[in-house]
Amino acid sequence: MNAEELGIGSRVRHPEFGVGVVINVKPKTYTVVFTEKGRLEVSKTFNALEVVEAMEPDTDLISFSEVERIFTNIIKKHSDLQETVPIGNRWLGGKVILMPGNAGLQPKEIPMDVFFNKIIMLRDRLRVMEQRINASEKLSEEDKINLQQYLTRIYGSLTTFNVLFKEEKDHFVGERSSKGDS
Repeated sequence: MNAEELGIGSRVRHPEFGVGVVINVKPKTYTVVFTEKGRLEVSKTFNALEVVEAMEPDTDLISFSEVERIFTNIIKKHSDLQETVPIGNRWLGGKVILMPGNAGLQPKEIPMDVFFNKIIMLRDRLRVMEQRINASEKLSEEDKINLQQYLTRIYGSLTTFNVLFKEEKDHFVGERSSKGDS
C-alpha cells in the first residue's frame, strides 16, 4: 500500500481476505469489512493491502464511539454522577419508618427507593473522594494510605445496607479480617 491516507468508504484488496471496504479510520489501523472474512483491523503500514478505490479521508479521524468512550471516562473520573444500581426486588415499593423514642412524636416515613438512592449517592461520593485522594499530587504516599484505610473502615460501617442491593457486586466492602470475614 502506498503512503496515502484512506478515507471511510475506500475499497481495498487484501491478499488473504479479498475485497473489503474501510468503515473506520484509527490512528494506526483501518477497520475493514471484507466480503468473505467480515470485520477486521488492518495496520496502516501493511504493505500488501492494495487500494482498489480511494476515498478522501475525513479531517476528523476519531470515531464517535472513541469520543464517547473518552468522555465517559472523564465524567466517571471527575464527577459524582451515580451509576444505576438496582434495589433488591423485595424492597421495591417499600418504605423506611423511623420511630422516635418519644411516643408523643410522629414517625417519619421515607420511600425505600429515596432512601436507597441516598445510600448510592453516599457510596458514589466516597468513591470519587477515594479517586481524588489517590490522584492527589500534594498528599504523600503515607497520607494516601492512611486516608484509604479510613475510607475502607467507612465502607465497612455501611455494610449493614448491603441487604438492600439486588446484586452482590454492588455491596459495600470494608476491611477483611485474616479469616476473610468483613
